[in-house]
Amino acid sequence: MFLIVSGLVHAQPIKIGELNSYKAQPSFLEHYRKGWQLALEEVNVAGGLLGRPVEVISRDDQGNPGDAVRVAEDLVVRERVDLLFGTFLSHVGLAVADFAKQRKVLFLASEPLTDKITWQNGNRYTFRLAPSTYMQVAMLVREAAKLRRKRWAIVYPNYEYGQSASETFKRLLRAEQPDVQFVVEQSPALGRIDAGPTVQAISDRKPDAIFNVLFGPDLAKFVREGQTRALFNGRSVVSILSGWPEYLEPLREDAPEGWIVTAYPWYSIETADHKKFVSAYTRRWNDHPRLGSVIGYASIKSIAAAIKRAGSTETEKLVGAFAELPVDTPLGPVIYRRIDHQSTMGTYVGTTSVSGGLGVVTNHSYIDGKAVMPPDADVRRWRPSD
Repeated sequence: MFLIVSGLVHAQPIKIGELNSYKAQPSFLEHYRKGWQLALEEVNVAGGLLGRPVEVISRDDQGNPGDAVRVAEDLVVRERVDLLFGTFLSHVGLAVADFAKQRKVLFLASEPLTDKITWQNGNRYTFRLAPSTYMQVAMLVREAAKLRRKRWAIVYPNYEYGQSASETFKRLLRAEQPDVQFVVEQSPALGRIDAGPTVQAISDRKPDAIFNVLFGPDLAKFVREGQTRALFNGRSVVSILSGWPEYLEPLREDAPEGWIVTAYPWYSIETADHKKFVSAYTRRWNDHPRLGSVIGYASIKSIAAAIKRAGSTETEKLVGAFAELPVDTPLGPVIYRRIDHQSTMGTYVGTTSVSGGLGVVTNHSYIDGKAVMPPDADVRRWRPSD
């Protein structure tokens, strides 16, 4: 899809391939798609790129690595796109990143959070926009350590993202608090939580605090069952992703109170760039943005900035352009680091509450991604040379 602009009608479009798990993860990706569509319209209204309109050819990857690779192959070979962006689930993102490496095509991983995309499995052709698992966990560990809770429970979805978040949390919290104990872990399959037994298993071990990595319908089931069984009474909860409106708003009056979360409190971010984005998004879609909206929007803005900088859609020139590329996003300026191809986009950390029958996040502050990255020496040790 692209918007025809006077003067660009006869120009050959720049074709960008996009793939994502729209059917499998609609709560996030419905808004993500609206975000990139808005940015695409803005790019084309402003004259396109390199004197050409921009077209995004979008496909569903079915939330499956094998399907994602087949979709990526179709976009590159049959549709002849100039580059790829998208993916949500970590194992899917890793599969497409490997495809990008093998086929030497640029891939902007918009949302998959696995650290492996930019570190252990990092490659020359893959860059990542969203703050990684390590980055978001590091933000939360700062707050978790202040609680001085000794006995922790962990609950996470049993796939790459959840496993990585759990291991990173344990490692970083032990470094801050050597006497910490992890007394129970629950790892239900993604989308298949049996909330009653999960909650009971945690309750039986009598932890002082809980680190939660669940999201989407799994999170909703866990929260409601946990409230029914008084799991959260008198216990601290630290939770990654739970402050995203995609997952907090559907809980309505059942939203948890007092959880420390990574968040997107769109309703109380007062920066000029964010207000401009909210106004444009609301005008276009008659709805407020979610975090997915920001990620989709910033993905197209990042690609546009790279193409302008490169003056070309040729892959190697785009790879060079992305290194240390500055991009203005609704959350503020970010840079794509040369060392690991990770953007410095941060996120908000705050505390959940209920206001007017809706879950909100209060007492929040923005944590810049640069502030929670490991030392460069560690990154060089983890990441293979290109």
